[in-house]
Amino acid sequence: MHAYRTHTCGQLRKQDVGQTVRLSGWVNRRRDHGGLIFIDLRDHYGITQCVIEPDGAAFPTVDSARSEWVLTLTGKVVARTADTVNKDLATGEVELRIETAAVQGQAQELPLPVFGDMDYPEETRLTYRFLDLRRERLHRNIMLRANIITSLRRRMIAQGFTEFQTPILTASSPEGARDFLVPSRRYPGEFYALPQAPQQFKQLIMVAGFDRYFQIAPCFRDEDGRADRSPGEFYQLDLEMSFVTQDDVFAAVEPVLAGVFEEFAAGKTVTKPPFVRIPFAEAMLKYGTDKPDLRNPIEICDVSEIFGRTDVEFKAFKNKTVRAIPAPGAAGQPRSFFDKLNEWARGEGAPGLGYVTFESDGGALVGKGPIAKFIPAPALADIAKAAGVKAGDALFFAADKTDRAANLAGMARTRIGRELNLIGDGEYKFCWIVDFPMYEWNEDEKKIDFSHNPFSMPQYDREKFLALDPADRDTILGLKAYQYDIVCNGYELSSGAIRNHDPDVMLKAFEIAGYARAETEEKFKGMLNAFRYGAPPHGGTAPGIDRIVMLLAGEENLREVTMFPMTQSAQDLLMNAPSPANPKQLKELHLRVVYPEK
Repeated sequence: MHAYRTHTCGQLRKQDVGQTVRLSGWVNRRRDHGGLIFIDLRDHYGITQCVIEPDGAAFPTVDSARSEWVLTLTGKVVARTADTVNKDLATGEVELRIETAAVQGQAQELPLPVFGDMDYPEETRLTYRFLDLRRERLHRNIMLRANIITSLRRRMIAQGFTEFQTPILTASSPEGARDFLVPSRRYPGEFYALPQAPQQFKQLIMVAGFDRYFQIAPCFRDEDGRADRSPGEFYQLDLEMSFVTQDDVFAAVEPVLAGVFEEFAAGKTVTKPPFVRIPFAEAMLKYGTDKPDLRNPIEICDVSEIFGRTDVEFKAFKNKTVRAIPAPGAAGQPRSFFDKLNEWARGEGAPGLGYVTFESDGGALVGKGPIAKFIPAPALADIAKAAGVKAGDALFFAADKTDRAANLAGMARTRIGRELNLIGDGEYKFCWIVDFPMYEWNEDEKKIDFSHNPFSMPQYDREKFLALDPADRDTILGLKAYQYDIVCNGYELSSGAIRNHDPDVMLKAFEIAGYARAETEEKFKGMLNAFRYGAPPHGGTAPGIDRIVMLLAGEENLREVTMFPMTQSAQDLLMNAPSPANPKQLKELHLRVVYPEK
């Protein structure tokens, strides 16, 4: 018989009754029932109930065992009586009658229990992550992650993609976040950077003549963490294709994502390809965000023109962008519902949320509420028509500068949808956000910046683009790019683009954003040189693995689907990183630490 096990703890069934078997695992639970000791033995595969009577030879050993001790138990498989069958366990029809027992490893008093699903502080969970990972929900999530990655890999290969690996030590690149820098021992004062994404390398793979690339790629960004963004590092399904249009990229990606979600959706419905395409400007108007949750039926509309009319006397909305957010069926809500939303808006830095409730008076639609008296009946009818509201509904208003009004309206749409239970949890709704602006105005620095991905192809005639005057701000800010995002249930899963493979257009694009041509040549020497030796049209995208798993696991924090995450403040409490380098290491790297003044 094997030294440790003949079966796993999730393997025994009724047909195994009568066999002598050996199991090894952790003590999930220990129960003492009037002399009988029950051990729920757990391993990666499941749990088996094991039992021993007081006169058993192994009783002293089993009696001494405590939670999370590692035991090897040998004995006969017996059937449980009908009234003791555990239907929640795959092994619930049988149990092991212990004949011999061996302790493989003892456990000290636990800083957090493995059995059960109590919530514990982040610091405790991450310091003792090896214990946290033994817990059922987290263990299941990590296995789900592994299975999702396997499925993605299989589906990409079936689509004709080949997996290649790109470098981890590379050069710094303006990807939009801070780089992690790695000092060079051999070249004093010089640094490598960890890749924020394999962007340049995957484009170079296309230039090198490989047609369809993918990689489960680690990416590194020195940015603050939040629930849906890991600090430090994350993984993405990175892909690139040659000789493709935007439609070709969509046609390749949609069946992969839809297929994976259908495989692991656990009964929820999934958007069938082709996914709906929403222009960026339309998304910002209708949803107040470029990451819309389409499970929410509320659509925002612009009523600025109506409030600007001379017959409307509400001065607080004059000369402002006014967005109206419907609240279906909310007219019957108590006053506290409206007051709470108003206080929430103030907490977000807004003056508040004006609102009107709609009732029927002899078949005519009339408005009630604090601002209704300032809106004459014809204007109120036009607002109701524009917003698609009816008697029994309410309408909230966000008024400010255009970007701030859109942002507040988008947040209010989400909050109202949740408060009214309009957002169903039984589906995954995908869409593409397309036609992103190529550039945006940086008000703080009074300059034009890239709005999304600097390596994207502009949707503009080549010769006209090369002739653009950087001072022609209106034309430049009106340019769109072949840039696109995949969004699911309010989460951005992926950003991508048809790439700028023309070196002259690339130099001009960076010049418009304030980069001198010599600076662009220096920063992107490898890519520009490659493009000058025959570059194919190409494009791609990179869905985030962590967010895909988070959605499919039904979690709200990436920590719950990452094996060894850092804290929100980017610390690894398990391995004690970051930590100071010793003097010998600093000397080898020709570095001296200058601490900030306190």
